[in-house]
Amino acid sequence: MLAGGVESASTSTRPERAAFAPASLGDPDMGFAADVLAEKAGVSRERQDAYAARSHALAAATRDAGGFDDEVVPVGDVRRDERPRTGLTVDRLARLRPAFRPAVEGGTVTAGSSCGVNDGAAAVTVVDADTHRRLGVPGLRVLATATAGVDPNLPGLGLVPAAEQALDLAGLRVGDLDVVELNEAFAGQVLACCDALCLDPSRVCVEGGALALGHPWGASGAVLLVRLFSQLVRAGRGRYGLAAIAVGGGQGVAMVVERCR
Repeated sequence: MLAGGVESASTSTRPERAAFAPASLGDPDMGFAADVLAEKAGVSRERQDAYAARSHALAAATRDAGGFDDEVVPVGDVRRDERPRTGLTVDRLARLRPAFRPAVEGGTVTAGSSCGVNDGAAAVTVVDADTHRRLGVPGLRVLATATAGVDPNLPGLGLVPAAEQALDLAGLRVGDLDVVELNEAFAGQVLACCDALCLDPSRVCVEGGALALGHPWGASGAVLLVRLFSQLVRAGRGRYGLAAIAVGGGQGVAMVVERCR
């Protein structure tokens, strides 16, 4: 099977987004919801800016070292991700105003600590065990998947119960993971999820994530799995990996994989 997705945000003509959840339950815009989540979780503006700067620095360094080359398909003259910014420091990020709520109302999320709205596509191939043995190539074995629901007013937390359920099904703990790819929709949201999972943020997206590389919605789930493949299989960075993403409307999806040969 082939699985993947594509997003062409730059050509979208939709004047406003479709509903994520019934209005009676709450259907906030994602930026506003991330801002509220950061406040409720006690994630400071300083932590968000530091995490965002880290994501850009890691992604730029990985890109410039050719770390993404084996997973990127050139399109026309575009042969590398264009969004990661070099020299995006905490001091520069600190100058940006909150983008979704005024600072006087507790707003801390800025354009700099939010993912980019990007075009993108990604795809993976899924085969059965017999086919994998016949091909004789390394890959990732899917150990567990999970989908969970949370309060649609705090959709960014959706990946937390999904990740917990997937790890439980796989018989693993956070400490067993070698590579962790959480979709970086907003720095405050990722940090709130890390805190809830008792996961050190320094272990997440160690080559940069969506804050630097962008979040092409229809492709982002497959992008996370490609990132796991590159790090676990191509780079040989351990045995177990977790990919997880939160979805508008209060959903979360997670997958636990194991490198296999």
